[in-house]
Amino acid sequence: MRLSLGPILYFWSKEDIGSFYRELAESPIDIFYLGETICSKRRSMSLDDWIELARELTAHGKEVVLSSLTLLESESELTGVRHLCENSEFTVEANDMSAVQILNEHQLPFVTGPSVNIYNGKTLDFLCAKQLTRWVLPVELGKQELIDIMEDSAVKPEAEVFVYGYLPLAYSARCFTARAHNLPKDDCQYVCQNYPIGLPLRSQEEQTLFNINGIQTQSGERINLVEEVAGMPGLGVGVTRLSPVAEINEMKSVIAAFDRARDGETVLLDEGQSFCNGYWFGNPGML
Repeated sequence: MRLSLGPILYFWSKEDIGSFYRELAESPIDIFYLGETICSKRRSMSLDDWIELARELTAHGKEVVLSSLTLLESESELTGVRHLCENSEFTVEANDMSAVQILNEHQLPFVTGPSVNIYNGKTLDFLCAKQLTRWVLPVELGKQELIDIMEDSAVKPEAEVFVYGYLPLAYSARCFTARAHNLPKDDCQYVCQNYPIGLPLRSQEEQTLFNINGIQTQSGERINLVEEVAGMPGLGVGVTRLSPVAEINEMKSVIAAFDRARDGETVLLDEGQSFCNGYWFGNPGML
């Protein structure tokens, strides 16, 4: 079973992004997902910059996938997704059905991210007919839903499961980070760059409910399925996904823990912290 690192979900500088990936180029990560998936205004990296970085990681023997924007709101954003899909070198992770349509028009194989709603085997087979090669289980689904979908699918493509990080729960046309600073979305002043792992949203009782990342709402706590990883190949899972965290030494520790776990070693990661693993077990997600 392979280990992947999902796209950076936050607004980091070009220098920080480059440094982050170069530090991990020799890590046990097998698949790197690169690209801006949240907001088209985050332009610290151009498509050419992402492709150059992808080539560097490929030279280190890594598989690289370019990730598309998740919520499209304008013709310019659609044009950007089209340029991404039409790159001639790297597979694309489609995070929106418009990307699926563009890739299908060009008869190109693709991966779907967790924001594409695959809830049954018929949907999976429909996308496989359009050259889907791997799919990421939507984060609100769990182990039993994965089993049911795979049993219902005639094709049974490789499955990938989000196993560590803040869960991407929802997307909105409104920028919540800008709103928290009393700024309109059109004049956000890029305040999300001040929150390299998101902005915590707490209740009046000081319970962390959500993590705010621009237009994206994430879970308030991280999911951590390190103790479940060893059993996932038996469910048809070929890839387990980690979501990037800004502190490089913490990221390396997380990668090392999941690398040992996929080899069958019993691993406890961030012992004593609370996590939101509920969805995987068929319970409310925040449990």
